Amino acid sequence: MSLGALLLLAALLFLAGNAWVIARSSPYIESAINQCGPARVGVVFGTSHWTRSGLRNPHFHARMRTAAALIEAGRVEHLLLSGDNRTRAYNEPRAMWQALTQRNVAPERLTLDFAGFSTFDTLVRAQNVFLLNDAVLITQRWHLPRAIFIGRALGMEVVGCAANVDAAKGEWRLKVREWFARVAMLGDLYIWHREPYFLGPAEPIITPPSRLPPRMSRGEFVPLPLDASALGADEKWRL
Repeated sequence: MSLGALLLLAALLFLAGNAWVIARSSPYIESAINQCGPARVGVVFGTSHWTRSGLRNPHFHARMRTAAALIEAGRVEHLLLSGDNRTRAYNEPRAMWQALTQRNVAPERLTLDFAGFSTFDTLVRAQNVFLLNDAVLITQRWHLPRAIFIGRALGMEVVGCAANVDAAKGEWRLKVREWFARVAMLGDLYIWHREPYFLGPAEPIITPPSRLPPRMSRGEFVPLPLDASALGADEKWRL
């Protein structure tokens, strides 16, 4: 009976932890490109561009497609490509750079982070190395709740842009693993106080003065200053 009670408690905590993470992050997730952001920088999370079976990874290419679309639409001005580069033979940021430049994203709009070994490391480094206070996070919808929760727990003003992809073979395994990763993340943040694998010196991302419109929450209208004297006589009636 005691073992059963412990298993029941663990199951309840598991479900409650996932529900809390999803509830806290869902208001900050968008799917349509014209609703994502705006922000000066978008953070693209790395993953392999090939699956274990040797096929093109649809999740990788969905992230690249979404990131390039955000640049083209002017929703973000710069991209931080953060991924794993533990060995010379495996380099996620370089693969992302190649894929995005092939999609006509200018190289000067791209910054590579070679020490984004995990979602946690990527966000801690974004804040402490690249000195980002706000950003659009670009990854799959099932990954965004954890990424957004971590960013906001660190004090960052982050929102998510879902990289939509058709259902892929074996994707259910990634979603199940993500449920466990969310619970482990809560332990990292509030119990074990996890530290990133590697930080290093600050390397702030420098971009030209922003031309992005002010960010608005849903239902909010932010009026822009308008000088009536600059309008022609036939345009003043619009005021």
